[in-house]
Amino acid sequence: MTSVSVVIPTLGRPSLTALLVALAAAEPAPCEVEFLLVDDRPEPAGELPIPPGIDVKVLPGRAAGPAAARNVGWRAARHEWVAFLDDDVLPDPDWLVRLAADVMVAGVATGGVQGNLRVPLPADRRPTDWERVTAALADGEWITADMAYRRSALIVTDGFDERLPRAFREDAELAHRVRLAGFELVKGARTVTHPVRPEDPWISVRTQRGNADDALLRHLYGRDWRTHLGVPPGRRRKHVAVTAAGVLAIALAAGRHRAWPLAAAIWAAGTAEFAAARIAPGPRDAREVTTMLLTSAAIPPVATAHWLRGWWRWRGAKPLPGSQQ
Repeated sequence: MTSVSVVIPTLGRPSLTALLVALAAAEPAPCEVEFLLVDDRPEPAGELPIPPGIDVKVLPGRAAGPAAARNVGWRAARHEWVAFLDDDVLPDPDWLVRLAADVMVAGVATGGVQGNLRVPLPADRRPTDWERVTAALADGEWITADMAYRRSALIVTDGFDERLPRAFREDAELAHRVRLAGFELVKGARTVTHPVRPEDPWISVRTQRGNADDALLRHLYGRDWRTHLGVPPGRRRKHVAVTAAGVLAIALAAGRHRAWPLAAAIWAAGTAEFAAARIAPGPRDAREVTTMLLTSAAIPPVATAHWLRGWWRWRGAKPLPGSQQ
């Protein structure tokens, strides 16, 4: 009978306890299941809280990001299938039963089975920008918030690319290589809930660090990397144009060149368009509008700087051994 290892990388967030409690209370699977918790805290302070009712093996991570932590987990796994869960999701009560069913019916050519993701949003108002970003995960392909892979597919591809240090694109990149290796990826019937975690107003600026990872993927897979990996179009060209206009306006103003107002107007128009696109679908209250105005001015130069940093760092980067173009 098919057996499953469940790998959970964690930084010790409070949500981990709720996840483990839900797994402990879940309807038992009709197959053998082992739970592997990868402690990826940079400076572990005491043991991770393991609730009663669940047998969990804790593995030490290298604090090198979720890709590296997941590699630690699946390489220590004993079973044919490895299911990855993020530590901030809540599985449905029948998740283990449906996980077993998903992998038991998988054909020999199936290398991975994705779970379904539910993101609860406020019922009494429009979602904020951050809530919409989180909700978009529900439509993502092959995201490892809940993704099961056949162990042979992970062995052939050597697992996650640890050059991608964030929870960003590393799952899509692995899915691409698994398909290049000849495996199929399918959607399963199990479901987890992904609550929107609280964040400060500047989270959208901090997440622009992912542009450095995009630069790596551009080096690895060429101009059409978004199409290959199933990643939606971005705003990089607009961000670069707005940033260039802002830098030019500052330079012209410093040199007292009379053309600086034109460059400043182009920057202002680009920033206003970006802010309006983010404000329109949101709650439009004073706090959200202020946040969108400030962060829409900051995001283009920050995103551009991270892209350039990644482009330089990953020049000459090649896909992992065994990948096929």
